[in-house]
Amino acid sequence: MKKLINEPEDVVDEMLEGMVAAHPEYVRRLEGTNVLVRADAPVEGMVGIVSGGGSGHEPTHAGYLGEGMLTGAAAGEVFTSPTADQLQGMIAACEGGAGVLCVVKNYEGDVMNFETAIELAELEGETDVEYVVVDDDVAVEDSLYTSGRRGVCGTILVHKIAGAAAARGDDLSEVKRLAEKVVDGVGTMGMALTSCTTPEKGEPTFDLPDDEIELGIGIHGEPGVERTDVMGADAVAEHLTERVLEDLDLAEGARVATIVNGMGATPLMELYVVNRRVQELLDERGFDVGECWVGDYMTSLDMAGCSVTVLELDEELEELLGAPADTPALTVRGD
Repeated sequence: MKKLINEPEDVVDEMLEGMVAAHPEYVRRLEGTNVLVRADAPVEGMVGIVSGGGSGHEPTHAGYLGEGMLTGAAAGEVFTSPTADQLQGMIAACEGGAGVLCVVKNYEGDVMNFETAIELAELEGETDVEYVVVDDDVAVEDSLYTSGRRGVCGTILVHKIAGAAAARGDDLSEVKRLAEKVVDGVGTMGMALTSCTTPEKGEPTFDLPDDEIELGIGIHGEPGVERTDVMGADAVAEHLTERVLEDLDLAEGARVATIVNGMGATPLMELYVVNRRVQELLDERGFDVGECWVGDYMTSLDMAGCSVTVLELDEELEELLGAPADTPALTVRGD
């Protein structure tokens, strides 16, 4: 195994130190924890938007800390949920008097620990906390780590839209309504050319011969739901996009936003080739594309592959998606 790390047990701590050193204008670390918050957190009178999960998905989650997106982000060990006490500390640090919304990916550890943290936060004081669970992965209905569908790259769109609503002054109930609207209208499916290698294990999480690919993979090194011979970029784009569109069942002429997301080791050149075919397919189906994002948004360490995300838009979601955001991993200039 070749990785730019020191000791595997130190990788998360050292990553967070490096992130704070790179972006002190955006983030600060809660002492003694693996929690990063906005440098100006809590923001008085604004709903705090917090998220978190296992490390290894960077820039998710802390890369989206800043104006117009997240207020707090908790980092667990690689592919492991943050602990409930760290999540509770994050909630408290992000409470500016208007409540806190937790955005949770649908994995059993994340859901359980966030629910415990919310209960503890409410027992400790007058914090008003709500949460939404993102389950956008159309590949599986249940998995080893979930009851129901997994939460994957569509989570970034929840961060963006909920964060924009909070930034303009919406109250907690309205921010939650908008976040749930995104959850209801987004779908994602991913694929892998290679497995990923966790620092602790030092070997691939599943075996994948050079002449095969996995369709429907998760973001924790889980194998896919179907293994096939290697296919070209157009065929991959068609398989992923058509599966997502089948799940969303959109009306002809619907307006959508898209993400072609890299899984961590895929060159931008290849992601743009995939995006070319995704956009052709949407045009052929009569859909109207608004935002079109291409890049690494939610990764799986050093996995080579991609995912395709489609979100149905209406006027209120499109306005929030295009609202200003300023974070280490995503900047939106706005109108």
